[in-house]
Amino acid sequence: MKRKLIAALLVSAMAVSLAACGSSEETKDVSTNSGSDTTTTSNGSAADADEGSAAADGELIKVGIINNDPNESGYRTANDADMKKMFTEANGYEASFAYSLKNDEQIAAAQKFIQDGVDYLLLSAADTSGWDGVLQDAADNGIGVILFDRTIDADESMYLASIVSDMRAEGDTACNWLKDEGLDSYNIIHIQGVMGSAAQVGRTEALNEMAKAEGWNIVTQQTAEWNAEKAQQIVQSVIDQGTEFNVIYAENDDMAKGAVAALDKANISHGKDGDVIIMGFDTNKWALEEVKAGNWNYDGQCNPYQASYIDEIIQKDQAGEEITEKKIIMEEKGFDCDTITDADIEQYGI
Repeated sequence: MKRKLIAALLVSAMAVSLAACGSSEETKDVSTNSGSDTTTTSNGSAADADEGSAAADGELIKVGIINNDPNESGYRTANDADMKKMFTEANGYEASFAYSLKNDEQIAAAQKFIQDGVDYLLLSAADTSGWDGVLQDAADNGIGVILFDRTIDADESMYLASIVSDMRAEGDTACNWLKDEGLDSYNIIHIQGVMGSAAQVGRTEALNEMAKAEGWNIVTQQTAEWNAEKAQQIVQSVIDQGTEFNVIYAENDDMAKGAVAALDKANISHGKDGDVIIMGFDTNKWALEEVKAGNWNYDGQCNPYQASYIDEIIQKDQAGEEITEKKIIMEEKGFDCDTITDADIEQYGI
């Protein structure tokens, strides 16, 4: 049975509730600020539909999209823009969006989308755990769940598909590159992302295991929560303590940028001909330009363009086709200052 038909029954039963939500032609924003995090729920912008589109037939597919804060990083901005470009009325969708870096706020948004009777729940989870109740409620209401960008701790039977980066593989690629540098000693400042996120878990596991196997010294390991200023403070603290280090392994580009700011302030050289190796992740275009200029040594790709893969899964499910490939891994690579080209920056920079 198509999930659209199941959702239609829910809409009938919840007419009063849905009437308060308004049509897809109006835009609503409900924001809850808590510290630096923001939860925002809004309907996607309306677009003129072609004659033969689903929108023209009045049969839009309702999707509730839960993502991290678009201002978190260049990667997240690109990821959110990709979602908004795909999930429009012109493409047959009625889309609502919710944003937060906090798991409990994301869960609350997911429950609201389920009550609103969406056909599909698209989820980039802030944390890998805590989603069992949401998944069960979605299943009970005939709502398909599709994970994107990040994995969660759940049985595969509870969601249609997972379109993700292999964060552990990203970390392994970076650590193997670092090992091949053949340094006389490895004294590493490890700047972590938001604790519990799939990106943090995978990239941290890779470094921890390589450090243990190779006898590397991790002089500090702290979270900067993807934030450049917090990363700068972490590195500045190590400098002030007089602790020796020669590698900074930052789990995203913004934190690597903050780390470099601390080095520059202390007149510590870095990059290709410097005293400190700089490593980041996400391949923002500006970060790749830093690599090519020799200011950074390495940047690991994290591919943000997942919307077309999600659309394909939804269309297959709507047609009643079996989803045989539950986990789709984005193809990704790493770039270093010795081999990166202008063509790489143009093709892979976000």
